[in-house]
Amino acid sequence: MSLKLGYLLRETFSNLWRNVSLTIAAVITVLVSLSMFGAALMVGDGVDNATERWEGGIEFVVWLNPDIDAAQDSAIEETLLELQNRNQIDRFDYVDQEATYQEFLELFADSPETLEAVEPANMPPSYRVVPTDPDAEVISELASQFRERAGVRDVVLATEVIKEVQRTADRISQTTLIFSVVLVIAAVLLILNTIIMAISARRREIEVMKLVGATNWFIRLPFMFEGLIFGLIGAGLSIPAMIFIRSYLIEPISDTDALALLQGFEVSNNELMNIIYVNLGLGIIVAVVGSAVAVSRHLDV
Repeated sequence: MSLKLGYLLRETFSNLWRNVSLTIAAVITVLVSLSMFGAALMVGDGVDNATERWEGGIEFVVWLNPDIDAAQDSAIEETLLELQNRNQIDRFDYVDQEATYQEFLELFADSPETLEAVEPANMPPSYRVVPTDPDAEVISELASQFRERAGVRDVVLATEVIKEVQRTADRISQTTLIFSVVLVIAAVLLILNTIIMAISARRREIEVMKLVGATNWFIRLPFMFEGLIFGLIGAGLSIPAMIFIRSYLIEPISDTDALALLQGFEVSNNELMNIIYVNLGLGIIVAVVGSAVAVSRHLDV
């Protein structure tokens, strides 16, 4: 008995409609799990892109006391100029209290109670320094010359900030991946149960088809195609979800001026397309596994 495309589509969508609530639940579960999986991959790509741009020009920041006097400030600047003349420093920029305050306003724009407690006079000015040699040990040695200087509040190396950002991003990615794996398993189980219910609802019809000589694949394919539909729709809907995540979560981080380190936190079109391809493949695998288990265990043909 030959299997026609019209019959395959008609039977598949008939099964989907019979269990419409489970169909919607399965598609939504696939959508959410794949979106979370894609988000985790985008966070990883974003951090890699953000930190890569610092590999050739890692900076350290000399934070000054807000009440530093002119003599102390001048002594620190003279040291920086001396290091620059020795070609140990490529450049350095002075960021005054007002500029630091503006950065603070942007960084804590969503926390008005924090902003109310701070004034420009409370903000520490700083020198942003770019060493000539990007070697971490060389940078650490240069930075150590300022730690105990009068008027210096703290010295922060960008390498330390980068490592902290990477650790935080790894925790976010790992947590998101764990949740996405749990939801992928839930999606497989939902697809499996939906197909089992479809098989149970058509048990008598299946017996009749077997009696009139229907082949195993003639009976099985509509149910397997049903599972594939779940995976493809869920994976397809995850595409606009990932575009939304990139546009409204990733790109705003990259565009902020509050933390220069994260200005390269972005996901390129090629990286996004690769993630979409991975998600489509994962959606198909989820669907195939769920439908194959359901058919092999609950369809005795």
